[in-house]
Formats: sequence, structure tokens, C-alpha cells
Amino acid sequence: MTESHRPRLAVDIGGTFTDIAIEVGAEIKTAKTLTTTERPVDGVLRGIGYGLELSGIDPAAFGSVIHGTTLATNALIERRGAAVGVIITEGFRDVLEIGYERRYDQYDINLEKPDLIVPRDRMFPVRERVDVTGKVIEELDRESLNTAIDAAVAAGVESLAVCFLHSYANPAHELAVREAVRARAPGLSVSLSSEVSPEVREFDRLCTTVSNAYIKPLMETYLAE
Repeated sequence: MTESHRPRLAVDIGGTFTDIAIEVGAEIKTAKTLTTTERPVDGVLRGIGYGLELSGIDPAAFGSVIHGTTLATNALIERRGAAVGVIITEGFRDVLEIGYERRYDQYDINLEKPDLIVPRDRMFPVRERVDVTGKVIEELDRESLNTAIDAAVAAGVESLAVCFLHSYANPAHELAVREAVRARAPGLSVSLSSEVSPEVREFDRLCTTVSNAYIKPLMETYLAE
């Protein structure tokens, strides 16, 4: 049997129910179980068990598994993610605060901005600089990097977002940060902007990387289970 004709298993975790679908040729069998919010993998495994009983398929026979979940989206909406810190190019510590300087009510001097996930005291500047072409103007300063990592650990950071200026053109410094974190604070999760969103515009790239860092520990734990 070719890979494309082997049975397929699909799982989708919803807020109330976890749905299972098993496709065997032209036939589709479905199962539904309650979502186990505290530990979603329990509902997934239970639902798959129901589906296997209905279909009589050996798990080894499946050619592919398709998995959909709103776990990451819900964690962002409900603010249940990790404590995130940011390592950023020195001089750009306020990128999140400044944003595009847009205000939906520009004359309200008491305007409250939305939660940025990362407060300013968890933004850790590091000396380094790469220009728009990817040329290194200032080498990564290891002393300031070590200071930033130690400060992140002391602040209770669980996940780091790394966003250096123009890293989309040359990710070398960001890659070096990940190696340094693994050596100095191996318990920290790390997200690099050059991998998550290698695009121009620091604010957009940083926001995307912060979001990734925020949900990454949750999803790593879930997928490992």
C-alpha cells in the first residue's frame, strides 16, 4: 500500500470536545471525547483509543497523523504563557514600548496601552550591531551577553526572545546567543527572531518572536507528552 493510500488519523482539540477522525479508503470514522483542559494530552489519547476501537485499525498502519489545536491561541488570549524576557541590541530596549507611535485616540493623555507581555524590566540590551546588508559593525560582546542572561535568570524568566537589529540579514549573533544560553542557563527556552520571523521591521519581528517565546514552553511540554 502506498503512503498516500494508507489510513490517516486526525485529531482536533477544541475548548469543550476533542474530535478524532480516522480515514480508511473512502470511509471515515469519528470519535468525540471531552477535552481535558488541565492536561490536554489525556483527552487526545483517550479519543484516539475510542477511534481505534471503532475502526479496528492497528496504529502502525497509519500513514500520517494530522493534529489541530487552539492551545497556543488560547494561551495567548488567556495570558497563560511563560514569563518572557527579551535580549535585544543595545539602544533598542524600548522597541515594544514605542511600537509605531500610533494611538487609537491620539489626544487622550491617559491612554492605557495593551499588555505587551514583556515589561521593560525584562528587556535586556546587549552590545552588538549588524547593518542592513548583514555586515558586522560591532562584534557580539560576550560580557554584556552573560550579564543579560544572568539578569534574565534572576528575574524569573522562563523563555527568551532574541531580536537583534538586522538579524534577518545575518543571524550569526542570535545563533551565538542561543549557544551561550544553553551553556549558561540550559533551563531557558530560546526563540530567535531570525528563525521565527526573518523579516525587516524590528517591531513586527520582535512581536512575533515574543509571541512564540510566550507559548513555546507550553507547546514543548504538550508535544513531548
